[in-house]
Amino acid sequence: MAIEYFEEDKVFKLDTPNTSYMIGIIGEERFVTHIYYGRKMKSHRLVYLMGLGEPANAADEMAADRLNFLGGFPKEYPTGGIGDYRESAIGIRTKSGHTALKLSYIKHRIYSGKPELNGLPATFGEKGECVSLELVCEDPFLKLQVILLYTVFEAVDAITRSVRIVNMGEEEIYLTKVLSASLDMDNRNFDLITLHGDWARECRINRYPLSMGTHRVHSICGKSGHQSQPFMALASHEAEEDQGEVYGMNFVYSGNFLAQTTLEPSGGLRFIMGIHPEDFLWKLNPGEEFQAPEAVLVYSRQGIGGMTRTFHDLYRKHLIRGEYRDKKRPILLNNWEATYFNFNTEKLLSIAKEAAADGIEMLVVDDGWFGVRNDDSSSLGDWFVNEEKLPGGLSHLVSEVHALGMKFGIWMEPEMVSLDSELYRAHPDWAIAVPGRKPSLQRSQYVLDLSRQEVVDAVYDMISGVLHRAHIEYVKWDMNRTLADIGSYGLPPDRQGELLHRYVLGVYQLQNRLLKEFPYLLLENCSSGGGRFDPGMLYYGPQVWTSDNTDGLERLIIQEGTALLYPLSCMGAHVSDCPNHITGRVTPFKTRGQIALAGTFGYELDVTKLSKEERIQIPEQIAMYHRYHDLVRQGDYYRIASYAANGVYDCYMVVSKDKEEAIISFVHVMLHPGEFVHTIRCKGLHPDRNYEIEGEKRSYTGEELMYGGYRIHTPWAGGDCFGSLIHLTAQS
Repeated sequence: MAIEYFEEDKVFKLDTPNTSYMIGIIGEERFVTHIYYGRKMKSHRLVYLMGLGEPANAADEMAADRLNFLGGFPKEYPTGGIGDYRESAIGIRTKSGHTALKLSYIKHRIYSGKPELNGLPATFGEKGECVSLELVCEDPFLKLQVILLYTVFEAVDAITRSVRIVNMGEEEIYLTKVLSASLDMDNRNFDLITLHGDWARECRINRYPLSMGTHRVHSICGKSGHQSQPFMALASHEAEEDQGEVYGMNFVYSGNFLAQTTLEPSGGLRFIMGIHPEDFLWKLNPGEEFQAPEAVLVYSRQGIGGMTRTFHDLYRKHLIRGEYRDKKRPILLNNWEATYFNFNTEKLLSIAKEAAADGIEMLVVDDGWFGVRNDDSSSLGDWFVNEEKLPGGLSHLVSEVHALGMKFGIWMEPEMVSLDSELYRAHPDWAIAVPGRKPSLQRSQYVLDLSRQEVVDAVYDMISGVLHRAHIEYVKWDMNRTLADIGSYGLPPDRQGELLHRYVLGVYQLQNRLLKEFPYLLLENCSSGGGRFDPGMLYYGPQVWTSDNTDGLERLIIQEGTALLYPLSCMGAHVSDCPNHITGRVTPFKTRGQIALAGTFGYELDVTKLSKEERIQIPEQIAMYHRYHDLVRQGDYYRIASYAANGVYDCYMVVSKDKEEAIISFVHVMLHPGEFVHTIRCKGLHPDRNYEIEGEKRSYTGEELMYGGYRIHTPWAGGDCFGSLIHLTAQS
């Protein structure tokens, strides 16, 4: 059994294939304590690690040194106001203004499978795939129950955690903070790993030694944001790609978040994650409950790469859903960088005809097809077709594109409303704003108040109406500004602090309804690129636009960082025009295609304007995609060399689960005289199998390739950004 309760010792033991997690119930007041998380163990008898018999903790919880006891022992879900002065996981305020909360274990339940989280995205698993533990805790004075939910995935080294709060009392209670997970650990000379960035520079891997005090990554802009991923990892100082201990935590949520570690002078360490408490205040009436989002915990003894592959396996099988989860995605051409707002039916069809002739499978019409939208200053919220641009509407254009044998998709930004729009003129109170205060514009637009059900319903009716009037198979769902001036005309004064979370719930409701009514739809999420690339969005759409920056060299860095957590199959990646529209850089067309293979693969350019030399490469790249995409989508990803780290070349491998096939992607970014050969050490192969490398006469054993290495040659005067794609197959 993946989860066991040892009654005599009052210990819960949670086991994945290679890890163990232990929780204890101690003392007459039944405090829930964290005992252990790490490599798998047979024994469950680790309560001695709590140090309860040592002088510092010898006092019983009811004795004179109660505060020393409460402030020192490791907790599963720490509370505030009772003597633990470290960061709490939950904060409350009673009707009378008090904040103390003390939780005691009441009961538990262990069962096969995993429940859904009401209104929220979460990992899923059937009976036989996972086992769940519910720990019911209560403050008997407040009659507030806190249900801690743990799920163990029996084939994946991941554990998920979430929290549900129920007011069993007779008075309202205000939740001022509800985090989803907390880990109390001892410091082991850890480094901290985070993913930082900005617009067009998403997901830069950042690693530095953990020092005394508090270290945090967070977002308070209303979405997970460009600046930092809802992720944090603790890695032993000697941990590398393939060795060393790593603890990773990722938050399945698309709004404000907090991830934080605090290293105490005593050597203790607290690692927490959840909804950011700033601007959060949730009124919980008697009988009501609050469901917190889910946090994913991964422990790896196989270094950072082991953590990565665990996240990939979990998300591919237990988070991403729908028709396209295990299906090859259509190769699309998006018209944005080809035309921007300047297009009509004739222009789009001219692009589509040439694209179809090359084997491209879908045309996506980006911004500008609706309202009076000729730039980004108007018409968001007016989701009706601009028939001056598109005579006959979308239905005519879609039928013409379908006649070419292509699918059709559109761009939308349903969460927003332009100041200059029919919708805003009719319903100015539907925008998020502090009543009576003029809100700030960004991109000439406001954010619709999706905390209000009437707004959610109206937006959904507009979106579904567009999709019903034409057979549209793909939607790129964008979100191009942050949230500010936090206020709602629809919420009472004592619930204004619920707006930010209710907004995210409104987004989730919209996307969930959309996929239920249009189950064939391929939904790609976007937020000015990777501004909302998080596990919450992946639950609704199997892919997310990784970055508005499509420059090949920048994408090497962005995609490496994104792949630290997320499968290649979910990273939107396109071959775009050169000089690149953001950096002005020119990279070879062939290399751009190879870099885009580490993703969903598509094009963002005007095929009618390509040179003959570039144009003839499109069918070759499409053949490459069809040949390798099943491997890229399903295989194990291994980082070998990082251009972000070495400044010279980039290299990764994808190896099939059965180790029968692999590809090596190598890009020599900066060519220096005398550096025409690089020996790379392969990973993930079977050491005793023979592997044939396409185009070579000899074979290699996996052992030779992994421990000896493979020599990759760059042609003399091959130039910068020379790419090599190497295919390996195991010999029978």
